[in-house]
Amino acid sequence: MLKKINTYLTIMMFKAKILLIGIILTLVITLLLSLLYVRELENGGNLRLKEQASFVFKGNKLGIIIPFKERFDELLEFVPHINSFLKNQDVLHEIFVINQVDQYRFNRGSLINAGFKEIMSSNNVIDYIAMHDVDLLPLNPALDYHYPPTGHVNHIAAPHLHPRYHYASFVGGILLITKEDFIQIDGLSNNYWGWGLEDDEFYLRLKEAKIGIHRPGNLTTGISNTFRHNHDRTVRKRDMTKCYNQREVTRKRDRHTGLHNINYFVKKKHELLIDGVPTLVLDIELKCNKTLTPWCLCSEYGVKNTKNLKKGK
Repeated sequence: MLKKINTYLTIMMFKAKILLIGIILTLVITLLLSLLYVRELENGGNLRLKEQASFVFKGNKLGIIIPFKERFDELLEFVPHINSFLKNQDVLHEIFVINQVDQYRFNRGSLINAGFKEIMSSNNVIDYIAMHDVDLLPLNPALDYHYPPTGHVNHIAAPHLHPRYHYASFVGGILLITKEDFIQIDGLSNNYWGWGLEDDEFYLRLKEAKIGIHRPGNLTTGISNTFRHNHDRTVRKRDMTKCYNQREVTRKRDRHTGLHNINYFVKKKHELLIDGVPTLVLDIELKCNKTLTPWCLCSEYGVKNTKNLKKGK
């Protein structure tokens, strides 16, 4: 009887050793893969998040935030395109159109801030966002929209791929960021009324917070065929007017405005189906402090200047 017990204990100890070895090997392999993943990211390689860490990132949900004003034709094309593109990558997603309906000039940064706040305060479970221009359609399936690692953003519309903008600090067009990192850097500046420069200020926020910027690499496409830039400049001209002291103020890092003090009002919500794709449209009225940013309405600048000229005569 004692012999049988000893034999049984020996077998059990052997099985326990095999199990322990298996656990140790699993941990070692996982650690090596993690180190390889981080090293690839730091070296700026072509990181395939879905392949490298699908067991971690696959379940995270993407909120596509589209800052929007009077671009309905582009929206009708964008929504079914991006929905199909993300479905092919098995990316869980929802589409949010942040539609500016006030009388002020377009403010991309404020619209993204407002959209983010509305998403976070609703029942939508969103883990990361894409700040996505409505006129930029991804074509190369290797452009990865999966969850970026905390501490890094994924700039999909990279300077070496974007059809128009190729300077090193460019982070506009399409950028993926975790909700934690977006909150950490206080979103975008609210000072940029009119077209441009808000993403350059956002770049300074990323660098200051030491958040890395990952960009796609080793693609077989370039600036002419990675995206389709669906924008006709002759039909829809950019609002590039600079009035008051706008040029001086918006060339600096903004330490006063951001996600924490975005001022807006949700006028109406629309749950639409665009070619069968659920799309939430939020009609947003932005508020402008004309003492701090009088350039939210440059039309008034011309009137004031005319009055001043008449007084000087």
